[in-house]
Amino acid sequence: MNQAESNASSTVQSAAQKQPNRSNLKQRHLSQKFAFGALWVGGALVMLILLVVVGYVITNGIREVTWEFLTTAPRGGLSGEGGISTTIVSTVYLIGLTIVIATPLGIGAAIFLTEYAGETNVGSKFLRSLIDLVHFGVETLAGIPSIIFGLFGFALFVSVLHFGFSLLSAGLAGACLVLPTIIRTTEESLLTVPMSYREASLALGATKWQTIYQVVLPAAIPGIITGIILSVARVISETAVFYVTLGGSARMPTSIFSSGRTLALHLYYLAMDTNAFDKAMATGAVLIISIILINLIIDFVSSKLTAGLRENQ
Repeated sequence: MNQAESNASSTVQSAAQKQPNRSNLKQRHLSQKFAFGALWVGGALVMLILLVVVGYVITNGIREVTWEFLTTAPRGGLSGEGGISTTIVSTVYLIGLTIVIATPLGIGAAIFLTEYAGETNVGSKFLRSLIDLVHFGVETLAGIPSIIFGLFGFALFVSVLHFGFSLLSAGLAGACLVLPTIIRTTEESLLTVPMSYREASLALGATKWQTIYQVVLPAAIPGIITGIILSVARVISETAVFYVTLGGSARMPTSIFSSGRTLALHLYYLAMDTNAFDKAMATGAVLIISIILINLIIDFVSSKLTAGLRENQ
């Protein structure tokens, strides 16, 4: 009887334990469904906002986008006559100048922080302080508003160095603006390269720099290119930093010391200083389409380079 009673007692206890477990499992399933539902609603709202903004600008502006609009220069005045040809050229020149200045600095800083600073365990207080200062500088630059870069560019490049309102002044200020983006994306790309790549290269007798240049950087190229293209998109869409460094001239630039006007800056002038709101919407449509194309290029280049690296491996 004692054995039977003990068995019955254990059966009752196990049944009592299973009941709360089942209810707890149901609660977990409900909370999971609620969390997934909230995520889907959030994603749908983001897509809805994007479609509304992009759809409104493109549907209202695409009607004014003609070949004449793209190939004629702005003529100024309150009427906002003319097109956007010189602003397209100024934007392309500024993008090229900014990326040429910022890319070597950004990649070099990222290589130092990832490949050298992480291995510096020497008791040099100066070196440790320098590394901490670089990290602090990158974080600070990433959080500074763009107008501050513009004021800095105006004070240093326009006034002190006497570059004037020019593509050079704007390119230098823009390089300071996009440096954090290039540094961070390059750092993340370098960190994704397996440590075994470095160890194998060093074991074969390669130097530290040969390992970085011939092994690590090629494997990190997709992420580095992504950061550069994101910086291009930032330059295209920025206005504040170029408002006080580029000058705003609607003429065709002839050198890096020429003043100019980017597409985004031209859009600002049209919306604020003229009565040509239809031309402003058309310029906005061209800007949005350009940014969409840049994002498509990012996906295409990254997928191709990643696929190429997998085949080589």
